[in-house]
Amino acid sequence: MTGPITVFNYTVYDIITPRGTNYFAFMCWIGLWSLVMHWALAITNACNGLTYVTRFSCDIFGFYVAFIYLQKGIQVLTREWALSGDAGAYLSITVALLVLVVAYLCAVLGGSSLFWRYVRKFIEDYGTPLTIIFFTGFVHIGRMRDIHLPTLPTSKAFFPTQDRGWFIHFWDIHVSDVFLAIPFAVLLTILFYFDHNVSSLIAQGTEFPLRKPAGFHWDIFLLGLTTGVGGLLGIPFPNGLIPQAPFHTNALCVTRQVSNESETGGAKGHTTRVVDHVVEQRVSNLAQGLLTLGTMSGPLLIVLHLIPRGVLAGLFFIMGVQALEGNGITLKMVYLAKDRSLTGATNPLSRIRRKQAIWYFVALELLGFGATFAITQTIAAIGFPIIILLLVPVRTFLMPKYFTDEELSILDAPTASPFTMESVGGNFGEDVDALPVASRGNDRPNYPEGMDAGDSIERGEAGTKGSGLLRRKSSHKGGNDAINRENYELQPQPGGAGGLSRRDRSRSARS
Repeated sequence: MTGPITVFNYTVYDIITPRGTNYFAFMCWIGLWSLVMHWALAITNACNGLTYVTRFSCDIFGFYVAFIYLQKGIQVLTREWALSGDAGAYLSITVALLVLVVAYLCAVLGGSSLFWRYVRKFIEDYGTPLTIIFFTGFVHIGRMRDIHLPTLPTSKAFFPTQDRGWFIHFWDIHVSDVFLAIPFAVLLTILFYFDHNVSSLIAQGTEFPLRKPAGFHWDIFLLGLTTGVGGLLGIPFPNGLIPQAPFHTNALCVTRQVSNESETGGAKGHTTRVVDHVVEQRVSNLAQGLLTLGTMSGPLLIVLHLIPRGVLAGLFFIMGVQALEGNGITLKMVYLAKDRSLTGATNPLSRIRRKQAIWYFVALELLGFGATFAITQTIAAIGFPIIILLLVPVRTFLMPKYFTDEELSILDAPTASPFTMESVGGNFGEDVDALPVASRGNDRPNYPEGMDAGDSIERGEAGTKGSGLLRRKSSHKGGNDAINRENYELQPQPGGAGGLSRRDRSRSARS
């Protein structure tokens, strides 16, 4: 489950428990009402509203979720004084920071040129879980073993955390509370409509050359089903995750190293990684679900119970930091803080003539984030999905009055490609016929300037945000045939990087 649904759950608890209402029964009714609303959204094709969602809203929401993770990590550590005293609290803080630093260095090492490719990939993908395992044992070394550290609470195998059955007695509630759950279900549905769909959009972003089409309407239908089942079982409502979903797609990317000859001076020939293709399959998601189910078994529950809460706080920190690092708001603020003489000319933001527009745009993003984060610190936190949803019409109808189309095309952009958005009516205001052929679908390669199509592919490396995309021409059987350069021509792409488009559409369709 994600940070926002955690905020929703404990806010509902704070509101209804003073009334003497059965919390689990009330949450069950929220889930059941939300199931009906999700199915109504799916039947009425309400996901077509995603056509208005751009990076502006997604970046603000991702920024908010990242700070929720950081906040939860801090809250875990602040409780250590009451649970384990000064020594335990300071040790927990030290361990949390060490987990953050080591896990972050693993990610940095994975994106470097050190060691063999397979070693880098292993460290990048498994560095964080290995860090958690190491520091779980680290606290038992030397004098640290004498310091009491609270660990993760666990229950009996395949049993709820409380002494109750798996099935919630949803009839054990007053009739008025059944209908009181409706407005809460509306807010939950709004949250899931945005949270899950934005997670899906970012995981299918323009930086990922996907071949398989999206299924937004079917997803929202299934999400309603899992929400209702979650209510009946008394477990947190599951939905799409930020930043875990994009991290998963990143891990499935096959990349290659290319040299960018378009830079000048010392940056000329700088090597960067571009995405060749994404390994699209269902095995990894299924394996994640089965492993989660496996953690409810007796032996693994014993292992989980060994993890100190300080290590958990460090995990929250690394998730928040990594989400912030690749967020569009962070990248714009870094650009504004850079020395202009050392900023690459190919940076898309350098093409904006009115530099105040960048400051105004970032200020609006931070204002949206601040309003969302501030309301979650109050009893009115239950209404934060409304603020998130209002960001969409603000971007669509108000911001074009103060920013030019050229500025918005650089500062903001559709989250996903026309190929991904086809099932919801495409991106708002985007003329697909006017786009370069390479931009119309994620199955088109997008090379940065200076890349040679004959370069060898570096398999199994996670792509970096902001890099160009590369798509290999392959058969329907997933063959590894080489790129046929006669089928492509260079086209100018948004962001200043050269791309590749099909020269012959009919030949493309046959291949």
